[in-house]
Amino acid sequence: MRLSDKAYYLIRQRIITLELPPMSPIDEQALMEELQLGRTPIREALQRLAAENLVSIVPRRGMFVADISLTDLQQVFELRMMLEGFCARLAAQRASDNQLIEMQRLIGELERVSNSDRRALMVIDEEFHELLYQASDNEFLADTLRRLHALSFRIWHLVLDRLGGVRGAMEQHVEITKALKARDEQQAEALLREHICEFQNEIKAVL
Repeated sequence: MRLSDKAYYLIRQRIITLELPPMSPIDEQALMEELQLGRTPIREALQRLAAENLVSIVPRRGMFVADISLTDLQQVFELRMMLEGFCARLAAQRASDNQLIEMQRLIGELERVSNSDRRALMVIDEEFHELLYQASDNEFLADTLRRLHALSFRIWHLVLDRLGGVRGAMEQHVEITKALKARDEQQAEALLREHICEFQNEIKAVL
């Protein structure tokens, strides 16, 4: 992995989980020291994150973590509903046996995570969606969905303490995986759209 890629993933995770809060100034020197990386990979990573709307560059003022606009929530989920449903349809056609096995292994981890550990459950959700994106065998689509998923996750972390149980949403992955294994494109798409819709409604209910 290139150093700029490493910096990108580490900083991105801190932004998504709100460890770097919205609107907070970005201290390049502090990131260099914390991540043990040089200025060039840090700057390259921040430029990439700015292109993904996770970092704001303000002329003559510096860089800031992008604000979370709740008005963007509907637009983000509208795109995810359409594109991720299409992604599920492609995955039903194209997923390899190894990818399906990995999805099955991942949802098996749900049994070992308690209902109260919402962060661990959402890590499984994030990994499942990443596998789904890869299974579509369309990197342009996958890259777009990764960006939208990151924006969704920031909103989720913002309301984490107000959400109820999330296991029900996680259990939907079981049925989605069954549809993918059966190569049932229509069912996979319908289940994925339902999954995203319910997740959106849970968030909207506490805003």
